[in-house]
This record gives sequence, C-alpha cells and structure tokens, in this order.
Amino acid sequence: MKRFEGILIKLAIIQFVLLFIAQFLMNQEEIQPYISKVVQYEGVNKLTITEWLETFKQ
Repeated sequence: MKRFEGILIKLAIIQFVLLFIAQFLMNQEEIQPYISKVVQYEGVNKLTITEWLETFKQ
C-alpha cells in the first residue's frame, strides 16, 4: 500500500508542476497566440491587445 501511495504522491506532484508551467505559459503575451485556441477561434490573433479586448467585450 505504501508503494501505491508513493506513486500517487509523485503523480500529484508532476501534475502540479505541469499545471504551473501551463498557467505560466498562458500568461505570457508573446506565447499566448500560439497556444490559445480561443484566439484562433475568435479570429483576433493579428489584433493589438486593446482591439483584442474590445472583441471579447462584445
């Protein structure tokens, strides 16, 4: 049972690290247009940030 618990703890730590990396990448403005599908679906990937925000407000 201890081995199973150890594996679960390691998986939880790996999941947390990957979540942290993904959240960090989503907050980077230079990388966001390449990884965010919302930008691609909305068709605003070539707009400035103010035009982009105006599109989402509508």
